[in-house]
Amino acid sequence: MPLINARELRRMYAGMGRQKCVTHLRESLQAKHLKPTDFSIRDLAESLIVDRQGDPIGEEFVRAMDPRKSDGDDMQTMLEAVDSAAFKNISGQLIYTTMLDEYEMYMAPVEKLYTNEPTRFNGEKIPGITGIGDEAEVVEELKPYPSVGVGEDYIETPETKKRGLKIEISKETLFFDRTNLITERARKVGEWLGLNKSKRIIDMVLGVTNNYKWKGTAYDTYQTTTPWDNVVASNGLANWSDIDAALQTFAGLTDPHTGEPIVVIPTAILVHTSLAATARYILNATQIRVDPNANAGTQQYQAYVPNNYMVPGNYEVISSPVIDARYTAGSVTTTNWYFGDFKRAFSYMENWPVQVVQMPANSYEEWNRDVVAGWKASERGVEAVRDPRRTQQNTA
Repeated sequence: MPLINARELRRMYAGMGRQKCVTHLRESLQAKHLKPTDFSIRDLAESLIVDRQGDPIGEEFVRAMDPRKSDGDDMQTMLEAVDSAAFKNISGQLIYTTMLDEYEMYMAPVEKLYTNEPTRFNGEKIPGITGIGDEAEVVEELKPYPSVGVGEDYIETPETKKRGLKIEISKETLFFDRTNLITERARKVGEWLGLNKSKRIIDMVLGVTNNYKWKGTAYDTYQTTTPWDNVVASNGLANWSDIDAALQTFAGLTDPHTGEPIVVIPTAILVHTSLAATARYILNATQIRVDPNANAGTQQYQAYVPNNYMVPGNYEVISSPVIDARYTAGSVTTTNWYFGDFKRAFSYMENWPVQVVQMPANSYEEWNRDVVAGWKASERGVEAVRDPRRTQQNTA
């Protein structure tokens, strides 16, 4: 699709008015009917910058940036006279759309590994009530119901952190129409925010970082002894029997307060890419041949069993190059695989999602550094282990 030139933008602005034009362009970008690459930063400025009375002066504004045709006083007078709100709103939406697309691309592989939990706290102590177990008793007619007691239970999540970057449009960027430079910067911001967050979440799921704190005591996510055992040793992923062994481990977990079984319904398998094909053929096979005496050389029978009898459930296979890189960075053996209900095991405690804030008009930066417009992008939160018993590590 060709660029939307200045003439089209001016015609749209004149026909629809400022507010409707800005809203229309923003909604078209959000719906992806238009792309950031359909616009020129200079054309936006020439079309959408007006004076205080609403008359277009964008071309004059851009020409005033040429030091050969104006002096510093002319430029300052122009800056004080213009209304650049429409230009900043649309160019800000271009930057936000470009940044968010890149951010979501990096976050997509890990979205199923955690639950997003909005919070107003900078780290919190999340209370719970211990289960009472099988305390139900027979109540005879007209007899009072027996009382039961409950114990205190809580976890503590880490402090949240703010992360962000800023993007600026300088006088030179606008004058020389370096649209590609602006969109590339926006992509880099989205990439950095998305990559950083996904790396932190993957490291938590792999057990490279451990931040679970239960009733005042810090624990590693994956334990081989009490108060829970969620490491299945010598269980490399090769066939249905390995998934069965993992399910048996889940079946053996009990509530630490009551001794009753914990019901864990796994939803996904996390693997290094080298195991992704193996995981998919195990889960998608239509039949399995059972031959209990093949190794002994005294075969007695073979049975063909539907795969869903041997591998119950519908498990999603999760893998990506970003996950592979975290295996390597954390010195995690590539044959290790992870199984469980990840969304109930892990959370992201979010103070605020990715947001873009515009630099105020007539700021010091305009005078000091020739910044025509600027935006800062940030997000604040922290990854947290909520219930490690709902996930497990399988080692080969």
